[in-house]
Amino acid sequence: MSAGRLVDYIDRMQAAAEQARMLTDDMELHDFLSDVRTQLAVTMSLVLLGEAAARIAADDPDFLRDHAEIPWSKIRGMRNLMVHDYYRADLTAIWSTVRSDLETLISQLDSLRHWRIQGE
Repeated sequence: MSAGRLVDYIDRMQAAAEQARMLTDDMELHDFLSDVRTQLAVTMSLVLLGEAAARIAADDPDFLRDHAEIPWSKIRGMRNLMVHDYYRADLTAIWSTVRSDLETLISQLDSLRHWRIQGE
């Protein structure tokens, strides 16, 4: 995979993660559980995040092994659940992922993106 395409996918992942976080800013769990629009928007952001991760996995599996700090398989697994079995998705787990895990992921992706751009 070209470096430019890889950076594009990483950017897509980061943007989707940031969007999911932004959509839930100033919300509590009970607000999220009662707001179908936000649920659908957040799950779509997670689908986009997982789709970009799946593209990286398909095009450059060595990259995933080189950057095992990113939970690639969990990201793709969540995407698959949202796309193929949405009604089994646990909204509380989605909330937890967005409010707890994505902040770390965004930071990791930002570091990874800058590492790739600098060619290190």
